[in-house]
Amino acid sequence: MNDRALAAPADLTLAAWFAGRARSTPERPAITFEGVTQTYGQLEDRTRRLAAALQSSGVGPGDRVAFLGHNQPQILEGLFAAAALGATYVPLNFRCTGPELAYMIDHARVRVLLVDGVHRPLVDGLRSGLGTVERYVAVDGAGEGWESWEDLVAAHEPLAELAPTRPEDCAAIMYTSGTTGRPKGAMLSHASMWWNNVNFITTMDLGYDDVSLVVAPLFHIGALNCLTLATWIKGGHLVVQRAFEPGAALAAVAEHRVTTMFGVPAMFQFMAAHPTFADTDLRTLRSCLCGGAPLPEGLIRTYLARGIDFAQGYGLTEASPMLCFLTPEYALSKLGSTGRPPMFVEICLKDVEGRTVTEPDTVGEICARGPVVMLGYLDDPGATAKAIDADGWLHTGDGGHRDADGFYYVSDRIKDMVISGGENIYPAEIESVLYDHPAIVEVAVIGVPDEQWGEAVCAVVALAPGAEAPTLEDVRAYTGARLARYKLPKRLEVLDALPRNPTGKVLKVELRSRFH
Repeated sequence: MNDRALAAPADLTLAAWFAGRARSTPERPAITFEGVTQTYGQLEDRTRRLAAALQSSGVGPGDRVAFLGHNQPQILEGLFAAAALGATYVPLNFRCTGPELAYMIDHARVRVLLVDGVHRPLVDGLRSGLGTVERYVAVDGAGEGWESWEDLVAAHEPLAELAPTRPEDCAAIMYTSGTTGRPKGAMLSHASMWWNNVNFITTMDLGYDDVSLVVAPLFHIGALNCLTLATWIKGGHLVVQRAFEPGAALAAVAEHRVTTMFGVPAMFQFMAAHPTFADTDLRTLRSCLCGGAPLPEGLIRTYLARGIDFAQGYGLTEASPMLCFLTPEYALSKLGSTGRPPMFVEICLKDVEGRTVTEPDTVGEICARGPVVMLGYLDDPGATAKAIDADGWLHTGDGGHRDADGFYYVSDRIKDMVISGGENIYPAEIESVLYDHPAIVEVAVIGVPDEQWGEAVCAVVALAPGAEAPTLEDVRAYTGARLARYKLPKRLEVLDALPRNPTGKVLKVELRSRFH
């Protein structure tokens, strides 16, 4: 095969490094999905055939190819097929509504839309408004107005040569899920995605024989570009499930001898609370990577009792995503910390006037710089300028502090801070404590108006299955053992489930509107 990767071993682009991996270990298992396993060689062949099919309709450098569907091998085949042509991949959030999806598809000027069977009826209802889409490909089956993915793969010979692509070219547009306003398309380059994985591999213990369970949605940058692609760079094996279900995830760990997995705290809590947790063989599960929120101490200890470590990361879509990493040996001694920045990321704290905060334990806005930072927001120079300053610092919008040992702690979103009686109260600190309460499975802390103090702390919780709702006095007594009195909730609200946006973030704007 005439392959650019053969002549350019330093090529960091997605298609080039995957071609190199497939050439190096073609016989190794790459991915298992619903009982079917593909090797790296087989997956590279399918990817190149899909690329040739897309090229036949004129897809080339700079064009946008989008995927809408649940976790399955095709979402990754599409990523590398688009990269082979120098095109940009747009993983769409299947939890979004029709109008939200139509906006993203139109905004990204998508030419080819790849869709699984579950979401084809939704897309059919949107077609009249999708002016840029020229080709609709059905992942499973076909139908009127749809081409069959499998027919396309079977009908084309593998793409012979990768399109000329630079590391700084845009590899993916990941739409942020902001809790207000339109989503923004964060443009991630091949280089930013590569260096994120280098950061990950040089920080987390990951080997060529690891088996990683993929249950978090791959449209999300955390699931896609942390453990998933790093496992493939190392030559490991992915076990993919369409969606997260705690019992099925536990069963997969035992069946496939899974060694690593990525998730958010709620996922690991649901697994620990599942009736089969105690009896499932988890001896191979060495380490879990967690992001999205701090892990409660009780949950860490539950998994440690089974011999399972937690590595924790902090980041955001605009940074590909990892900015800080807490290795397992510090999970308890630095409880609540997001860790230190990896090798190829700089972190600083800035005050409201843009000055660098140098004193330990002093809160400022977390800012980051390095090759992992996005190119900018698609067609939004104003938002890009607000996010990335003239010196290249990405402003995260998160408040945080650094301790004397250089470990960072995320206080909270600056806009979510509660000011009560002149005291700054960071909801994440209270939430971390309440997550350990045996009756509580979800919690969000917000500020509500208070005549005396300006704002008061309100805890909004959802209960564990079968649990009896605690009283406000119970909650105050529980948190009072670990927090100052001025931080204790003055109000408690119990919901069946917390409202979340399509990527799973709690909609605190909605909670504040509801309980003000």
